[in-house]
Amino acid sequence: MRKLNILVVEDGQSQREMLRDFLRKEGHWVGEADNGVEAVRAVREGHYDLILLDYKMPGMDGMEVLREVKQLNPEIDVVIITAYGTIETAVEAMKAGAIDYITKPIEFDDLLMQVERVAERRVLLRENEILRERLGERAVTADRIIYKSEQMGALINLAARVAASRATVLIQGESGTGKELLARLIHNLSARSAGPIIAVNCGALHENLLESELFGHEKGAFTGAITRRIGRFEEADGGTLFLDEIGELSPTVQVKLLRFLQDREFQRLGGNQTLHSDVRIISATNRDLEARVREGAFREDLFYRLNVVTMAIPPLRERRDDIPVLVDHFLGRFASENVKEISGMSSEARDMLMKYDYPGNVRELENIIERAVVICRGSVISQEDLPFRREVSPPPQDRVQDEGLLRGSVEDLERKLISEAMEKAGDLQTKAAELLGISERMLRYKLKKYGFKQ
Repeated sequence: MRKLNILVVEDGQSQREMLRDFLRKEGHWVGEADNGVEAVRAVREGHYDLILLDYKMPGMDGMEVLREVKQLNPEIDVVIITAYGTIETAVEAMKAGAIDYITKPIEFDDLLMQVERVAERRVLLRENEILRERLGERAVTADRIIYKSEQMGALINLAARVAASRATVLIQGESGTGKELLARLIHNLSARSAGPIIAVNCGALHENLLESELFGHEKGAFTGAITRRIGRFEEADGGTLFLDEIGELSPTVQVKLLRFLQDREFQRLGGNQTLHSDVRIISATNRDLEARVREGAFREDLFYRLNVVTMAIPPLRERRDDIPVLVDHFLGRFASENVKEISGMSSEARDMLMKYDYPGNVRELENIIERAVVICRGSVISQEDLPFRREVSPPPQDRVQDEGLLRGSVEDLERKLISEAMEKAGDLQTKAAELLGISERMLRYKLKKYGFKQ
């Protein structure tokens, strides 16, 4: 059985230490937290495969911790610990993402079964990852949009419905979320797919250059205009024009764009001829256009013309279910491009990627994976290959020694109590367990642990 990193979250010290000692004896690395806040901090700072989470705790309860953990890393397995008779709470937790539950008093056989299930699932996930790499089936894809999350699924569904119309579309989202990819998807699903889709970054060009880029110019329109130039509106006739960073348009270009959207007419720079073009406009911005309107920096009438349908791409940190499939996709792609045999990445590295917030979104993740593939020395990406490092440090040695002394004292007392209970019960395990207030199965475990004859 694969050894796991396990976090025991339990406000009862004796119960927590009992679980910790048992799991460590089974060979697992075990961390502890006695409240919800400490548990979330431990998950944020360390790497865990499994969390044993007490449902009822003072302050931040198990359900709140579960939701926080799943936001940090949806791949962490959580088993809820709940009191007998409150199974409905465990069912609620499973709906929120827990994989199972165990009831108090905890039977060690049941606990071992849960741990083994998680270990087997981790092995299966790794095998599936390798298989997906071989088959190239890493995620649901729409053109080049790689996703798994419900949020992106809903957005792709909306894109398909919007594509059938002639409406202008405004795509909102942070830098690196894939606004141009979504625009291309809408184009490819539309009746215009046989026509061109042309992208223009409105923030990358000076006002005069942008006006010429969009509408074209006549010979002699300005210094250096030695020939007529066809603009993007003409080039995109019968297709789609994607205007990125639309919020950066100057007032002059805003007026000309508004006129086109109203009348489907425009003139080249320096020309008098009125031209027509059958172009669908899809625009995108990472800025708050409504705020720009209130500030007077963006025309309100143009905003409403562009904003017939709004599509907002959530940042990657709000759709962490997409991170694993994107990682697999980029791993396969960059391993192939760099002719490297990369079979996957360590669970620690994957955990770090799952918990990172990605201010640069998918583009940043892509760069991180490319860098990791390039500098990786072996066949598996490790946390050392990532640009950020957050290692789980073992407890200080003096703390380990103190814990060992305390554990020894507790075990001596426990051994003495068990011996007295067995003597009073005439070596009847059922009666001795009742005297000690534990289950018979727990007593058998303790008898075996302390070397009593059974």
